[in-house]
Amino acid sequence: MLITLRNAILRTTNCIKMLHAKCMSTAVPKEEKVKVSGCNINYVKVGKGSHNLICLPGALGTIWTDYKPQIEGIDKNDFTLVAWDPPGYGKSRPPMKQFDVDFYEKDADYAFNFMKALNIPKYSILGWSDGGITGIIHAAKYPETVQKLVIWGSNSFMLPHELEMLKKIKDIKLWSKKMRQPMIDVYGEELFAKYWSKWVEGMENLFNKKDGNICSELLKDVKCPTLILYGEKDPLVDRVHVSHLHTHIEGSR
Repeated sequence: MLITLRNAILRTTNCIKMLHAKCMSTAVPKEEKVKVSGCNINYVKVGKGSHNLICLPGALGTIWTDYKPQIEGIDKNDFTLVAWDPPGYGKSRPPMKQFDVDFYEKDADYAFNFMKALNIPKYSILGWSDGGITGIIHAAKYPETVQKLVIWGSNSFMLPHELEMLKKIKDIKLWSKKMRQPMIDVYGEELFAKYWSKWVEGMENLFNKKDGNICSELLKDVKCPTLILYGEKDPLVDRVHVSHLHTHIEGSR
């Protein structure tokens, strides 16, 4: 009888521990703020692993629009993951972002100073779309900080037909509800429409002033192990970019 009771108590205790661990692993991480170069950067930090990661969202993207699966699914014992709302995006406002020809480089500098403010001297970069461009520039400018670089949906220059595609989707009313709604939830419909329009105009200005170049001259300076991913059905980024990046980033795959 005592043995049976003891076993029942042990099983109950183990169940409680497992339930607690599950609840802890699925709890929504707390968003925090840190001031970097005059901007209050909104971010989340999860995990306690020795390998640090920073997640860089795409155009107008945020922590939750672009990296929710990674935040929830990362092995928190092996990795420490940091995801931010880039300056001017999401909850890292004000100020609003100005889409000057060097805004990617400014974001790379922000990312460097952001991780410095968090006292994380060495890390790998996960960059999606615009975040991948920022990641390339960051890895080239601050090689001592970057262990590895993973990018997808990114490019170091822009082709004329890619710019034309962006112009065609400048009006967010032409987007599907599925694509439009997450951004409306972040910015509201009116602000999102204006902000996206300004981003497209910024890309057009960059194309005209730099002959389509974004950061091609920096590819040779990326020395960390680099993984380049590309979606065959990507409607905005031509497949030529993956071969160009692979050719010019030494040792990439």
